[in-house]
Amino acid sequence: MSRRRLRTLAVDVGGTGIKASVLDEEGLMQAERVRVATPVGRHPSHAVAAVVGLARRLPRFDRVSVGFPGVVAAGRVLTAPNLRHPAWLGFDLAAAMRRRFGKPTRIANDVTLQGLAAIRGKGVELIVTLGTGVGSALYVDGLLVPQFGLGHHHFRKGKTYDVELNQRALERIGKKRWNRRLKQAIASLGGLVHFDRLYLGGGNARYIRFGLDTRTTVISNEAGIRGGIVLWQSSA
Repeated sequence: MSRRRLRTLAVDVGGTGIKASVLDEEGLMQAERVRVATPVGRHPSHAVAAVVGLARRLPRFDRVSVGFPGVVAAGRVLTAPNLRHPAWLGFDLAAAMRRRFGKPTRIANDVTLQGLAAIRGKGVELIVTLGTGVGSALYVDGLLVPQFGLGHHHFRKGKTYDVELNQRALERIGKKRWNRRLKQAIASLGGLVHFDRLYLGGGNARYIRFGLDTRTTVISNEAGIRGGIVLWQSSA
């Protein structure tokens, strides 16, 4: 008898929306991605309930992967800067998901998951996501560099990459000026990180309007979903 193929509920928790789909073992979506607004400023139980609601609209699954916009360790949330509720700090998200679904669950930083879906696994590869905030992850020969983050480093005029390029900045200064800042940021990061490959993701990457060099790739916003299967493969 052939082995039953496992399916993964892959969830991408963002600062404005929670997205989900079900993946097969090759990472192929078994249904169109579904989305609901992130309950920002509310207790984590509301986010868990939102994920449960999304799962009801999707095919069956055997395990759960969640990309979360903050630092996580052993399934527990350590930081959640864009979700703005104190109960997130120390919240055991993996345990909460296991209780609701009765399925094995793994949690990772959302940018880390996007990186797992995009990187080639050779050399120095940098992921930068542009959305509610600016996220980042760095890989060397396919291995994640721990405790790495660029968003709160100084970029220009004493302000950080996050402050200068996040959603509020885009809305305040408009796409034209935001693109100029992003172009300057990419040049700055090249000297700071000396990356071999740069991947730009997140919802606001779609607003990029200037030419990128051969080292730089804009990745699909679905990478946050597709990375969910790699989380299981890379840590099985």
